Amino acid sequence: MIARVRAGEPEAYAELVRAHTGIALRAAAALGAGADAEDVVQQAFVKAYCSLGRFREGAAFKPWLLSIVANETRNTVRTAARQRTLAGREAAFAEAEPLIPEATDPATATLESERRAALLAALEKLSAEHRLVVTYRYLLEMDEPETAQALGWPRGTVKSRLNRALRKLSRLLPGLEPWEGGDERE
Repeated sequence: MIARVRAGEPEAYAELVRAHTGIALRAAAALGAGADAEDVVQQAFVKAYCSLGRFREGAAFKPWLLSIVANETRNTVRTAARQRTLAGREAAFAEAEPLIPEATDPATATLESERRAALLAALEKLSAEHRLVVTYRYLLEMDEPETAQALGWPRGTVKSRLNRALRKLSRLLPGLEPWEGGDERE
């Protein structure tokens, strides 16, 4: 697909944009862009297009794009010179993609909403590196190699930081059952 874009085929980049907009919006929202998530993603796609000459042949596009989204989010938050509140992040993240189907039982929906709020509050208590690795690995559902590529970290660093982050989260959320996927050892 990248070869088609480099060859000057505009529809090829449009296909990449359509395929990755959802995950890019979720990443921007989860990393704190809030109401600016769409602007961050648009800017990230423009920067990605302008930087395609530096894209490594054979590499995965999604982690590369998400690292650009993460940088743009950081720049936007820094430029805005204001911290997003937990409620603002949660609302923006919820708008990006509903996590609870509309047909769900109200009691189940309430429980899931409470669990999600507790998880987001616990994530706020983690260091920036731990929050990033958990967000990429679980909230954005990236595998370990994609997470390593997106964060620009060695895979061993991803594993060790993820392990420490999950241990800290388990201490912060003692009553919360572990999420599916469980053990990180491979």
